[in-house]
Amino acid sequence: MNEFLKKYPVPIVGLILGLAAAGNLVQSYGNTYRNIFGIISSILLILMLLKLVKYFKGVSESLENPVVAGVFPTLTMAIMILSTYLKPYNSKLAYAIWIIGFIGHVCLIIWFTKKFVINFSIKKVFPSWFVVYVGIVVASVTGPVYNMVSIGKLSFWFGFVIYLILLPVILYRVVKVKELPEQALPTLAIFSAPASLLLAGYMNSFQAKNMAIVWFLMTLSIVMYGAIIIILPRLLRLKFYPSYSSFTFPFIISGIAIKLTNGFLTKIGQPIFILKYLVKFQEILGITLTLYVLFRYILFLFQGNKVALSSKSEAR
Repeated sequence: MNEFLKKYPVPIVGLILGLAAAGNLVQSYGNTYRNIFGIISSILLILMLLKLVKYFKGVSESLENPVVAGVFPTLTMAIMILSTYLKPYNSKLAYAIWIIGFIGHVCLIIWFTKKFVINFSIKKVFPSWFVVYVGIVVASVTGPVYNMVSIGKLSFWFGFVIYLILLPVILYRVVKVKELPEQALPTLAIFSAPASLLLAGYMNSFQAKNMAIVWFLMTLSIVMYGAIIIILPRLLRLKFYPSYSSFTFPFIISGIAIKLTNGFLTKIGQPIFILKYLVKFQEILGITLTLYVLFRYILFLFQGNKVALSSKSEAR
């Protein structure tokens, strides 16, 4: 178990988040499907918490890497989402876990800002920066479950403003500066997440909706999603890196956002015919990619252990 936890990579937190969100994406097809994703996500989360407790120093050292540090807040995002799975069984405990996730994310924003923003270097900027600052908008998606609409709204506006500031900076880093190491290339998929997360957060936390914001975020969500779909085949040809986790949540939240928006537009009598087909496509692709990444992680974690065990046997 100790060897397994040592090998258990920190970026798997992105997969934990993707699985937790995937349960919500497929909930309309039955709670059983949702719960399956939630259980797998919870198991992986528990393993990460065990790693944090047992090998805190090793985790801290890995967070010196700006890519890993940027992805790490998906842990607190996952905690907020997974808390909603628990609410029907123990609402007080679920709410306490949600608060822990929210406060934890705020703390990670402060820590990341002190470490990487105050000592700014453009070459330490990666798409994973979106996770840190816009990731707090998960509170907008989940907050209404606990009647925390005010926190949801505040989180949305924080994420919205920061997104508009970060987008040109990160685009400049990726398009102009370039020099992204190969293991960081899968994080390009994160570009499709922020606008979609903001759109989903806006749908859930704002009862009275400004249509200009709805159209703006929906358009941006679809454009970003389309741009990543174009480069996705090239990214999937890369050898496996733990950063493959980036292929999960961005595609899942895009599906959730457009699904919520399609429902809203239909409800107010302004349906867009093509959206229902886009939702189906996003559901299929998002779930397929998430299961694919889970499979690749299983191979990475267990095949490596088999090789290590066989090597030890030969040595004997």
